[in-house]
Amino acid sequence: MSTTSTKSPTSTEEAVCSLLNTDKLNWDGSLSFECMKRAVSSLELHEKTSMAQALDKIHEGVNIVVTKEMEMDASVIRGLPNSVRLICEAGTGFNNIDCDAAKTRGITVCNVPEYSTEAVATMVMTFVLSFSSSLMQQQQKLWGATADKRAWATLEGLSHFELSGKTIGLIGGRGLIGSKVSEMARIFGMKVLVSSRSSKPCEGATVVSLEELLRQSDFVSIHCPLNEETRKSIGEEQFALMKPTSFLINTARGGIINESELCDALEKDEIAGAGLDVQENEPPAPDSRLWQLAQKNAILTPHIGWQRRETRQRLVDSV
Repeated sequence: MSTTSTKSPTSTEEAVCSLLNTDKLNWDGSLSFECMKRAVSSLELHEKTSMAQALDKIHEGVNIVVTKEMEMDASVIRGLPNSVRLICEAGTGFNNIDCDAAKTRGITVCNVPEYSTEAVATMVMTFVLSFSSSLMQQQQKLWGATADKRAWATLEGLSHFELSGKTIGLIGGRGLIGSKVSEMARIFGMKVLVSSRSSKPCEGATVVSLEELLRQSDFVSIHCPLNEETRKSIGEEQFALMKPTSFLINTARGGIINESELCDALEKDEIAGAGLDVQENEPPAPDSRLWQLAQKNAILTPHIGWQRRETRQRLVDSV
């Protein structure tokens, strides 16, 4: 579990814990919270909590606040009861929580970075495998009134290639998920590139600059956190460096990509396709060009990389 600061939280055996947005974790009712209940003196579960409702549900006496995909801005954190000593994001990253405001209040902030490593890495390779066989386009040829039975006899120019010898580039790929993707990709015989500010060797991968990674890779997968430095850092300039036959994959955070410029690149076939498990807005706006591109060369999934039942249970137990 990663932490950002400051003051030791209340001993958990005596702590009152409030878990917000439980429906984001347990929409199917399949999860057990027994592990959390044993770790604290009292566990309060709240479904569908907006930022505006947070202060109504976190009362004096609550020591630990656990959130899931819920923004906690400075105004909310300033309004928390004095009893709160710990905010835990039930997931990876800190982009939903104003950590500076929490530090000012003496509230420790932590997350759970390791629970989804296997699941998200598998999601990356699912996109890779799908693109290598044009799986979505093959299905579309067989659907509805436009079904074309000639699909059984001809690929009609659709991509269909082996992964062995192909190159996958991992942007920010030194972390847990990137390392697992690297391991999985090598099983398929792929070459792995990692972009990093550090020149330290990376097991099973070659460390190169971002520019070199973009030029060489057949698949580019994003694995960096979302912050002010990375926000919209992958855009027109980066797409221009990629091969026209290459694919972009994002299972990290939607805001890392300049979505408008990605749509331009996909519409103009400047890159071959994009697999997006995360988007700038989830779901994308009704008028987003991504919906149309999903009929062409984009695969959109609703942030499901972490949502396998075993993964969600591991998250709850890890909190």
